[in-house]
Amino acid sequence: MLATIGSAIGLFAATNIDDIVVLTVLFLASSRGKPRPWQIVAGQYLGFITLVVISVIAALGLTIVPDEWVGFLGLIPLGIGIWTLIHGLRRNGDDDDDAKITAVGLWGVAGITIANGADNISLYTPIFRTSTPGDVAIMIVVFLILVAVWCAAGRLIGTNKAVTEGLERVEHWLVPAVFIGLGLFILIESGVIVRLIEVLG
Repeated sequence: MLATIGSAIGLFAATNIDDIVVLTVLFLASSRGKPRPWQIVAGQYLGFITLVVISVIAALGLTIVPDEWVGFLGLIPLGIGIWTLIHGLRRNGDDDDDAKITAVGLWGVAGITIANGADNISLYTPIFRTSTPGDVAIMIVVFLILVAVWCAAGRLIGTNKAVTEGLERVEHWLVPAVFIGLGLFILIESGVIVRLIEVLG
C-alpha cells in the first residue's frame, strides 16, 4: 500500500505541477472578488474527477473522445483568456477589479482543469489498466486528497500579501496571459493546429 501511495503522489505531482500556476492566478483574481474561492475548489474537483473517470473508462478499453479531438479543449482557456483581456482593456483605468475574471466561475474552472489534463489521461490510463482495482481505488483517494493540498497551496501563494502586492500592477495582463498561453500550448502540443492546417491545405 505504501508503494502505491508513493507512486500516486509522484504521479499526481508530475501531471499537475502546472496547475499550481493556474490555481495561483485564479486565487489572485479571487482576492479581487471573482471567482469565489469555493468556485475554484469545486471546479478543480469537478474537472479532476472528470479526468479520472475518463482515464478509468479508457483503461477499460473504451474511448469517449477520439485522441485527435482532445486538443480542441485548449479553446476553453484560450477563449477565457481572450475574453478576460478584452474585458480588462475595456475597463482600463477603472479601479473596480471585481469583474476582471468573471468568465471563470465553477464551470470555467472545471473546463480549464479538464483542458489542461491531457497529460493526466495519457499517464493515468496505462497505470490504471495495469493495476489492481484496489490499487486504483487507493490512487484515486490519494489524488483527491492532493487536489485539496494543491488548492491550499494555490490559495496560500495567490493571497500572500507580498505576492499580491508584487503582481498588482501586472495582474490585469498576467491573468489573461496565463490562460491564453495555456490554451495555445494545449492546441500546439496536441497537434490540433497542424492537423487543421493539413485539412485546410
